[in-house]
Amino acid sequence: MGKIEQQRELPTKYDPNTIEKNRYSFWVEGKYFEATGDESKQPYTIVIPPPNVTGKLHLGHAWDTTLQDILTRMKRMQGYDVLWLPGMDHAGIATQAKVEAKLREEGKSRYDLGREKFVEETWKWKEEYAGHIREQWAKIGLGLDYTRERFTLDEGLSKAVREVFVSLYNKGLIYRGEYIINWDPQTKTALSDIEVIYKDVQGAFYHMRYPLADGSGSIEVATTRPETMLGDTAVAVHPEDERYKHLIGKKVVLPIVGREIPIVGDDYVDMEFGSGAVKITPAHDPNDFELGNRHNLERILVMNEDGTMNKNAGSYNGLDRFECRKQIVKDLQEQGVLFKIEEHLHSVGHSERSGAVVEPYLSTQWFVKMQPLADEAVKLQDKAEEKVNFVPDRFEKTYLRWMENIRDWCISRQLWWGHRIPAWYHKETGEVYVNHEPPADSENWEQDKDVLDTWFSSALWPFSTMGWPDTDSADFKRYYPTGALVTGYDIIFFWVSRMIFQGLEFTGKRPFKDVLIHGLVRDEQGRKMSKSLGNGVDPMEVIDQYGADSLRFFLSTGSSPGQDLRFSYEKVESTWNFANKIWNASRFALMNMDGLTYEEIDITGEKSVADKWILTRLNETIENVTKLADKYEFGEVGRLLYNFIWDDFCDWYIEMAKLPLYGEDEAAKKTTRSILGYVLDNTMRLLHPFMPFITEEIWQSLPHEGESITVAAWPTVNSELTDTAASNEMKLLVEVIRAVRNIRSEVNTPMSKQIQMQIKAKDEEVMTQLENNRAYIERFCNTSSLTIATDFTSSEKSMTAVVTGAEIILPLEGLINIEEEIKRLEKEREKLDKEVERVQKKLGNEGFLKKAPEKVIEEEKAKEKDYLEKREIVIARINELKG
Repeated sequence: MGKIEQQRELPTKYDPNTIEKNRYSFWVEGKYFEATGDESKQPYTIVIPPPNVTGKLHLGHAWDTTLQDILTRMKRMQGYDVLWLPGMDHAGIATQAKVEAKLREEGKSRYDLGREKFVEETWKWKEEYAGHIREQWAKIGLGLDYTRERFTLDEGLSKAVREVFVSLYNKGLIYRGEYIINWDPQTKTALSDIEVIYKDVQGAFYHMRYPLADGSGSIEVATTRPETMLGDTAVAVHPEDERYKHLIGKKVVLPIVGREIPIVGDDYVDMEFGSGAVKITPAHDPNDFELGNRHNLERILVMNEDGTMNKNAGSYNGLDRFECRKQIVKDLQEQGVLFKIEEHLHSVGHSERSGAVVEPYLSTQWFVKMQPLADEAVKLQDKAEEKVNFVPDRFEKTYLRWMENIRDWCISRQLWWGHRIPAWYHKETGEVYVNHEPPADSENWEQDKDVLDTWFSSALWPFSTMGWPDTDSADFKRYYPTGALVTGYDIIFFWVSRMIFQGLEFTGKRPFKDVLIHGLVRDEQGRKMSKSLGNGVDPMEVIDQYGADSLRFFLSTGSSPGQDLRFSYEKVESTWNFANKIWNASRFALMNMDGLTYEEIDITGEKSVADKWILTRLNETIENVTKLADKYEFGEVGRLLYNFIWDDFCDWYIEMAKLPLYGEDEAAKKTTRSILGYVLDNTMRLLHPFMPFITEEIWQSLPHEGESITVAAWPTVNSELTDTAASNEMKLLVEVIRAVRNIRSEVNTPMSKQIQMQIKAKDEEVMTQLENNRAYIERFCNTSSLTIATDFTSSEKSMTAVVTGAEIILPLEGLINIEEEIKRLEKEREKLDKEVERVQKKLGNEGFLKKAPEKVIEEEKAKEKDYLEKREIVIARINELKG
């Protein structure tokens, strides 16, 4: 293990770009991020949610991966054998759309290239953008094990995908069928339900009268999509509807087309809605499709895959669906069939990828039968030791609600980029062959042209990346199931749920123990970041300006689990100020360590109250940070670290350390140097998972043991160093110094001006504590004279402050306006009146006294005693000044 014998001096200025520049390569080349397989250590695994190879990482990725990096860095330091597995997703539709857009700019289409060449082009795109993503990972400082990097289309994952498809098919859980699916006419592919975004659109209800075939009248129907009437094969009414019962079995003539279609009775129809009669188009509406199946109705598709009308649409053949709507409305009005158009705001599905209006479309697709898989996943949540723990736990309800109302999953996509469906059709007989490999006489068979939904392969990510289906794979046996998944609430349905049911089905285990859910990054006004609003923020630009550590600390501590995060440059700048404070404090400590080595650190010598207090506060911080981090409460962890470093260590301990460091007592100097080194070393370790670059840089300059802070041990509480009495003594000291500073501030007396000071202690014990720390009081209050006693008469012309156990009196002849001082004390008394009233109300509440723990009640009683004592002193002082 390397040891630093003589510290490097840190540069005067904190410049994140300089210190972050080569640090990542030092970590990667040192192999500090690689899982070791060390059997003596407990494994801990996270698989990265694989980003799409479609472009740059956004702030959401930076947030998500920072949280994972914090967990893995902390666990590594705690002695776990950590695997954080990186990888990327081929992102079928998204990537194909990008490559097709690039080809369009060159005046080409994918059809010009053909499938094979187009896939080659897409692989080139993947290689280029995978390189960009790795650069961004490095810039954020992610501790990934690149030796195990995976891609959803690599050979091993493709093998896993085929295994799962074939297995589910053989169990009857994958089937091929004609169904109404969500169709994107722009990308010409099927979409699963959750790839459809619903938006409120101003449309219309078109009211029409279909004439009865026997000439006895007509029946009224309404639709929001009149172009689909060309594919109507029935009109449905409720079998109990008195208005229409006598018409069931009769026929109507479909306007424009002239085809006779039956009137059927079905419970699906709502008698109270509209006219109580519904036109049925089984090829263009999911509910009509189901009703059509019940009544053996013909399915007539009137549209092409690109959203234009087909030959079944007669004279409208070739028209765009929306152009056809305009024309057909005009024609129906002329024929007197369309008698009313009623404006109607309704929810319309749009493709998440292309933005096109989704068309419910009859198509032969591949589906996963979801109910049996979902049932097992739901049952898992009843098993306390085996369930997936959602953090925050409210998201478990979100997950279960979706799983309990699941529909079959359409998994085929009409794309060229993706996992080709392992199904072949015999050229002559049409027989279907599903297997891992093509049939022996492959020349007589044709493979299905479709690929699988991207989520099909990413649902296998936690185990397919570990070598499965080879269950003897060393990584699968050691690192699966994983410890935690970190992801946003927006993909619980898309991804989390699918990983759970596939993991359960194929490994018999939950894929991860915990799911840490975070929200979305929004702008300062709380709006979602989008291209249209122009409010997006590139994390790489933020890093260029403020450094990765500042961005990471802001992202990881800026909200609580499950909540959205509002991005603010001002807040990132404040974390830069925090980093700068740490840098300057560390510089001061290093400049005063006088070449102290790791072996020379000795904190057993005689310690001042400040020494004992900072070691006690360090213990408290270690304990609470560890506890809260294990609960994923990183916002609270950040607050504790910030307060400890900025307030306790920098503003108080370092200032107090200057007394012995600049004094003549060599033993006190050595102890202070040791404590500075010890506290800074432990503090850098605690902060390291959040701010890895600056902490490594400072730690390397400190006396330390080991090669890198990434593999240094996580700090643990040393109970021998906790001194509660010293801690209380320091609290009194801080209270005294703050009170004096506040008084100086009120009367505009600068710290450079010496003052007379008297402290009236309530008893001998408090007086002894204050006498023991006289040097600190004299130094930090800048006194010309200091009197500490339990009883004396003070000058009338003075400022006073009440602290716990003592009264501070500052004679300030000529500097104080007595009337103003009385006003100030009256305000202080009002404040104390409110505190006394609040605490006494609490202690007078029977419900509180019954339910609250004894410790809490005792704390409230102690507060009451303290406030009453302070109030008495304030009242006495007011009376004295008025005297």
